[in-house]
Amino acid sequence: MVVNVYSPLFTHMSEIGIKDLAKHLGISTASVSRALNRPQRVSEGMRERVQKAADQLGYRTNMLGSSLRTSRTRNIVAIIPDLSDTFNSGVIRSMEATAAKAGYSILFGDSQGIRAREMQYGRLVQQKQADGVIFFSAQPPFEESLLTSENFSPPPMVSSCEVISKEGLTIKNTQIPYVTIDNELASEEVVTHLIEQGHTRVAIITGTLNSPSATQRLEGYREAHKKKGLPVDESLIFEGEYTLDAGENLTRHILQLRDRPTAIFCMCDETALGCLYTLRQQGFAVPDDIAVAGFDDIRFAMYTDPPLTTVAQPVTELGKRCIEILISLIEKRPIEESKVILPHRLVIRESTVVQK
Repeated sequence: MVVNVYSPLFTHMSEIGIKDLAKHLGISTASVSRALNRPQRVSEGMRERVQKAADQLGYRTNMLGSSLRTSRTRNIVAIIPDLSDTFNSGVIRSMEATAAKAGYSILFGDSQGIRAREMQYGRLVQQKQADGVIFFSAQPPFEESLLTSENFSPPPMVSSCEVISKEGLTIKNTQIPYVTIDNELASEEVVTHLIEQGHTRVAIITGTLNSPSATQRLEGYREAHKKKGLPVDESLIFEGEYTLDAGENLTRHILQLRDRPTAIFCMCDETALGCLYTLRQQGFAVPDDIAVAGFDDIRFAMYTDPPLTTVAQPVTELGKRCIEILISLIEKRPIEESKVILPHRLVIRESTVVQK
């Protein structure tokens, strides 16, 4: 059910203790304790020095004893809709690295976009098996009856990527922090670029439209047309999923249109890869016959043929900020910002620009 990519939940206490480490290093036991249990409160040099000595001497932190003393497990639940997704894997790596530096483990749960599974992972926090939760969906991973109950005390949680609106979520007058990008603006910039390249008929392959990110990106598509004085042809909007198969199959439908578009915007790069594959199989040249743009700037985007125009999301920063905010909430420290909208970047490559 849960993939723990950092460390075991509990490790044994070796014969080497904190006092032994302190004596070996010639520093106080308090300094050693901070370096091991609150690494964010010491310098990187001190943290590395203590950890190196701990590894050499065979010291292992007793996480069970620590959790009993602090009422914390030092575990975090991160609920991801698809652990295998290329974009998500980048966020996961950043989250894991940031959590590890702060002395936390992450329990990654693959919800597959199923609400019941999200709530199943959410129960780990309710059952005190984890201290907080990060969720990549429009709703917190708890039953509606619980969220509206007067007895419910919201645990530390952060919403990532799938933010319902710029106002975010509020539960019992408590703002749920979020970290995301401006999906609507990013999508508008992609479509504006396509229109400025001379494409007046731009098809779009969306994600599932019950997803906030997909609906926001569709709004950006509409806004770009509006600002350029072009009508939106509803027959060019194809609802799909953020998958290779959706890009491949829906592109076949697009190619069968009598008045075929000259550009296709895919709401995710994996969809765009499927789109490029179908166009190549059908004998279409990109971008000479049909231009293609994606979203996310996954690591494969620059290696496609031709390289893919897309929106770069700050994957590393996204994962890092989610973890930092959640740990601050867990440790009851003030957070500087609860509504974090990170900068995106339009990356223009050869899939949308005809070489002269």
